[in-house]
Amino acid sequence: MQFEIKKNGEATILKIKERKLDASVSPELKGEFLLLCTPATKNLVVDMTEVEFCDSSGLSALLIAERKMRENGGVVQLAGLQKKVLSLIRISRLDRAFRIHDTVAKALKS
Repeated sequence: MQFEIKKNGEATILKIKERKLDASVSPELKGEFLLLCTPATKNLVVDMTEVEFCDSSGLSALLIAERKMRENGGVVQLAGLQKKVLSLIRISRLDRAFRIHDTVAKALKS
């Protein structure tokens, strides 16, 4: 799985560099989230600009991040969702669990 991690003040930005967020990459993503979602991280921004497709295993990975961040008093924000992925998140009613922004810059300002 291809990804990039950046620190921006108190925020950690994880940019997913994959076109598909599915069962082929979600186990590795879950492991990365478990490493990132510590009490020291208060704001995790997941940049999904390059993700064109997401299935239930991809949603499961995102939910693991959300749960761990909530347990540690932090928040997960999703940025740059393409229409298909955003539609899936809304259909799944996960837009209630995540803060969703058009861009990483907007997520960092909130």
